[in-house]
Amino acid sequence: MAYFLGIAGTHSTGKSTFIETVESQAKARGISVLKISDTATKCQKSGFPILEEHTFESTLWILVSVIKAELEAELNAELVLVDRPVLDALGYLEAALKATGRRISTEERNYLYGLARFHTDRYTLLLKTKLDETIPLGEGRDPNMEFRRSAGLEIDQVFKHLDVPALDPHTESTQERIQSIFDKISAKS
Repeated sequence: MAYFLGIAGTHSTGKSTFIETVESQAKARGISVLKISDTATKCQKSGFPILEEHTFESTLWILVSVIKAELEAELNAELVLVDRPVLDALGYLEAALKATGRRISTEERNYLYGLARFHTDRYTLLLKTKLDETIPLGEGRDPNMEFRRSAGLEIDQVFKHLDVPALDPHTESTQERIQSIFDKISAKS
């Protein structure tokens, strides 16, 4: 069984850079690693709306796509790095609903939150970034700062609502926990 490390947060908060660093560190120790990322981009290419236009269907597509990708990655890797774990999509949906004044049914919300909650137990570590507005947006990112802020706040609320602890990726204790995962994987080899 692989170890799963997920990092959530609004766009342009350093998630991808963090994942690349962890990937590099793991590979330097001889650990087989696979990354899961760009799921929302794939969702949009499949014809579903994202960002402010997120829907129940697009969110479900992202959730099941992330889960499917994690299962496939687990077949070939000791460590799976997830840039935007399942909880992330719920935060974006909530921000989109607020931004546009739309609603989803209670049944739809319960379905999405239930799926995310049950799946969250598979992650070895879940990290969450904080928005730093002094960091410039990445290339090709949605420039709507109000939505970016809202997505960050809603992701925080999803973690709280589902009672899922999240670590700050930049603390020493988080780095120690990541190194501990590396040690456990190396000990198995």
